[in-house]
Amino acid sequence: MKTIIYLITLLSPVFVMSQSLEQEIQQYRDKQIQEMVKDEFGPLRKDQVEFIKFFPVNPDYVVTAEVEPLFNEQTFRMPTYDGTSNEYKRYGILHFELNGQKIALTAYQSVALFQNPTYKNHLFVPFMDNTNGDATYEGGRYLDLSLEDIKDGKIKIDFNKAYNPYCAYSNGYRCPQPPKENILTGITIDAGEMKYKGPKNERNVNKSMAKNFSEGEIALINGADENSKMHVYQITDDKELAVLKKPSEDIKFDDPLLDKLSARMLLTVNDPEHAGVGIAGPQVGVNKNVIWVQRLDKKDEPFEFYINPKIIWRSKLTRVGAEGCLSIPDLRQDVKRSYAIKLQHIDRKGEVKEELVEGFTAVIFQHEVDHLYGILFPDRIEESGKLEFEPLKEKVEFLIPKGSIRP
Repeated sequence: MKTIIYLITLLSPVFVMSQSLEQEIQQYRDKQIQEMVKDEFGPLRKDQVEFIKFFPVNPDYVVTAEVEPLFNEQTFRMPTYDGTSNEYKRYGILHFELNGQKIALTAYQSVALFQNPTYKNHLFVPFMDNTNGDATYEGGRYLDLSLEDIKDGKIKIDFNKAYNPYCAYSNGYRCPQPPKENILTGITIDAGEMKYKGPKNERNVNKSMAKNFSEGEIALINGADENSKMHVYQITDDKELAVLKKPSEDIKFDDPLLDKLSARMLLTVNDPEHAGVGIAGPQVGVNKNVIWVQRLDKKDEPFEFYINPKIIWRSKLTRVGAEGCLSIPDLRQDVKRSYAIKLQHIDRKGEVKEELVEGFTAVIFQHEVDHLYGILFPDRIEESGKLEFEPLKEKVEFLIPKGSIRP
């Protein structure tokens, strides 16, 4: 009897700790789910919550890592699953042991979030392991950590909190792809969120998130009349480069200054001294999601103005072609782009419009929409250089009827 009481006393702290961990993780997961289903604009619908599954909470997947800080790191663009990229900086390498194996994961800081006081301490750890594509989402999973949790050069990592990117549930999100250094080959992490097997959604456009022009943008637009072209920002100027690299915001479709900005941007892109086939808001100092594109795929090749354009699908079929940019003087290089895209935008009545675009016009759209994310075409060249492509010259031949408008 004494032996039994002794064993119960010995095991009680372990039981309490396990129970406490389960409660903590359950609260964490409940909060995440509530955030995703709180309104119609989230990635998940309330009747789809039943498809979210998790591995059982396991204290063996709570580890303490040694933090190896990285200094003087350059920013880089982390590709996303929608075909764009976000700017990040490597913060440090996390060294730990899991199930008897020594592992290292890199923690990153988002350049955009770092400027927000709320997220200045946030560390982002995207990773992949042997479970991806089978038990877990094929695009990897994420962990959120904080600089405030680093004590004496160490930090706790709880893989029970590993979660899926929003892309697992819905299209229309810019989910970062785990970098090669965070792909854990030969490692199995049976903890955290499992693969979502419910229906995949299309992201609803939340027009209430759009904004009016800032005071600085208003001053810039009103700096001359609507018959005057605007100054084109250049990467050779540090202040202008900062604007070109800053992600833009959606603009309210009924903002009273849209017509004036539109008119001045059109004059700018048609300036004989540096005529182009497209121009984006950031190129004239306005970080709002507006672009002009010459529709070479339409009769008379008209220029058309687009409000809050998004590319919601890109073909795997890729073309290579020379590109230049009004903001990058004296540079023209070959860039790999999707041959076809699906474009979404808002018209002047506030209605959501979608269309398929292909050929060189699709290239123009991709170039200009990239500007809205702070992506310049040399960034694309660098990214594509890290990927492998299979040429199709000997496998397929493209033809169009003679006299047709070339796509």
